[in-house]
Amino acid sequence: MIINHNISALNTYRQLSLNNSNAAKSIEKLSSGYRINRAGDDAAGLAISEKMRAQIRGLNMASKNAQDGISLIQTAESALNETHEILQRMRELAVQAANDTNTDYDREALQKEVDQLAQELSRIGATTEFNTKKILDGTFTGRLHIGANADQNLDISIGDMRAFSLGVGVLKETVSVDSDATIKDGTYRIESDSDDSYLLLNSEGETVATGTANADGKIEFKDADDQSLFSLSAPVVNSNVVIEKGKATAQINVTNIGLQAGKYTVDDALNLIDSNGNKVATYDDTDKIYKDKDGNIVLAIDGGLTANTEINIGGIDISSQTAANDAITAINNAINKVSTERAKLGAYQNRLEHTINNLGASAENLTAAESRIRDVDMAKEMMEYTKNSILQQAAQAMLAHANQMPQGVLQLLR
Repeated sequence: MIINHNISALNTYRQLSLNNSNAAKSIEKLSSGYRINRAGDDAAGLAISEKMRAQIRGLNMASKNAQDGISLIQTAESALNETHEILQRMRELAVQAANDTNTDYDREALQKEVDQLAQELSRIGATTEFNTKKILDGTFTGRLHIGANADQNLDISIGDMRAFSLGVGVLKETVSVDSDATIKDGTYRIESDSDDSYLLLNSEGETVATGTANADGKIEFKDADDQSLFSLSAPVVNSNVVIEKGKATAQINVTNIGLQAGKYTVDDALNLIDSNGNKVATYDDTDKIYKDKDGNIVLAIDGGLTANTEINIGGIDISSQTAANDAITAINNAINKVSTERAKLGAYQNRLEHTINNLGASAENLTAAESRIRDVDMAKEMMEYTKNSILQQAAQAMLAHANQMPQGVLQLLR
C-alpha cells in the first residue's frame, strides 16, 4: 500500500476531466444548435460548410441583384408606355393634318401640339432615372451580376428614346435676328460680296446697301451716301431680310443634326444652354456649327448667333399635306422602335424572373446541404449529453471513493 501517489484517484480524475470536457462540448452544441462550433470539431466539415455559406450568401445577393434589375426595367418600361401614348397622339395629329380640309392656320395649331409632344418625349428620355442613373437617353449600358461567383453577369442596354433619336424631332428651325432700321419697308436679300463684305438687294435685284463688320462685331449696312440703315448680329447669306415699321428681321436657318427637341438659349460665351441650365454644346465659329461634349455636331447654322438667342427644336413637320403624309410613316417607325425596345425589356424581365427562381432553388438546396454538415442533431446530441452527464456523476462518486482508499494505511499504523 502506498500513499505518495493515489493512482486510482488520478485515473478517476482523468476520466472525470474527460467527461466534463465531453459534457461541456455537448452543452455548447445543444445551446448553439451547431455540430461544428470550431475547426477542432470537424476541420474538413468546417472548410466545406464555409464554402457553402459563401455560395448561399452569394446566391441570395444575386437574387436581390436580379430583383433590382427588374425594378430598373419596370421603371424604363413604364416611361416607355407614356412614350407610346405620345407617339400615338402625334400620329393622330399627323393623320388629321394630312387632310386638305384643314387650312394653314389649322395645321399651324396642330404643329404647335406636335412640337410640345416632341419636347415632352425628349424630356421623358432625358430625365427618367433609376437610382440617379439616366436610363432612356441612350447612355445606359449595365451589367447585372446574377450569380454567386465571378463573371456570372447579364449585360443589358436601353436605346435612346428621345424625340430626335426616334425620328420625330424637327430637322430645321429658324431663328429671328431683329434690328432697328431706317430703310423703307419691303423684303430684301443678302448676298455675299467677299469674305467680310455683304450686299443688300431689293426686289428688283438692285444693290441698295453694303454691309461690313463694325466695331461691335455686327454687320452694319450702309447706303451709297454712307448712311447707316441697320445692323445685324448675324449675316444671313442668300436669305431675306424683312423691313417692317422700322424693324429689320432676318432669319437664320438652323439644321438640327443631333439636338433633341426642347428649348435652348445661347449664353454670353455662345454656348448652347438647355432649359435646365446645362451646357449641351459649344460653338465653332469657323464652321458655323455646335458640337456636344463628345465632339459630335448637333447643329449647323448659316450665320452667327448672339447671346440670349432662343432656339426651339420642335416636333416632326406636319405643316403641309405632303409633310404630314410623310410624318405618318416616320411616326410609325418611331412607334415600332419603341415597341422593339419594350419587347426587349420584357424579355429581360422574364429572363430575370426565371433567374430568381433558379437562384432561390439553388440557395435552398445548398442550405440543406450545409445544414447537414454544420447543424447538430438535437436528439442525438441529447443522448450523448445524457451519457456524459451520467459518466460525470459516476466519476465524481468514484473519485470520492478513491480519495478514501489511502486511509486504510492508518490501520497498519495502530
